Amino acid sequence: MTYTIKEVANKVGLSAYTLRFYDKQGLLPFVSRNQSGYRAFTDGDLHLLHTIICLKNTGMAISNIRQYIDYVMEGPQSIAKRRQLLSAHRDNILAQQARIMTNLQEVDYKLKLYSDPRASDLVHEELAQAKSEKHALGLADPFPVTE
Repeated sequence: MTYTIKEVANKVGLSAYTLRFYDKQGLLPFVSRNQSGYRAFTDGDLHLLHTIICLKNTGMAISNIRQYIDYVMEGPQSIAKRRQLLSAHRDNILAQQARIMTNLQEVDYKLKLYSDPRASDLVHEELAQAKSEKHALGLADPFPVTE
């Protein structure tokens, strides 16, 4: 079974414009064209497209995705290169995940602070401390809030 670009766009949640862009960037060399010259996607193409979307969603650069697809097009002899590229990308994802977790902890801390019944007093204390620190260092007070 084959799918049109519009059908694929609906299936994968991308626009036809994005799919055409990916094609122009060399990410879809595995997609054949039918007798009328239109892209004819197969189920196998959808599997590769799923991988491309995964790589893009996890922050891989288009140039690296293109390199990965080039390796795929080379066949089994490029498995070691694929593994190396994906392993490096995995390390980047894990580092990104660690940064997100650190930031999530800060957001959770602030949510806990603002959910505390004494939130107003606690925020007032934070503000007073920040103002005091600026004053002690001879810096202008950028906080317009007054008592």
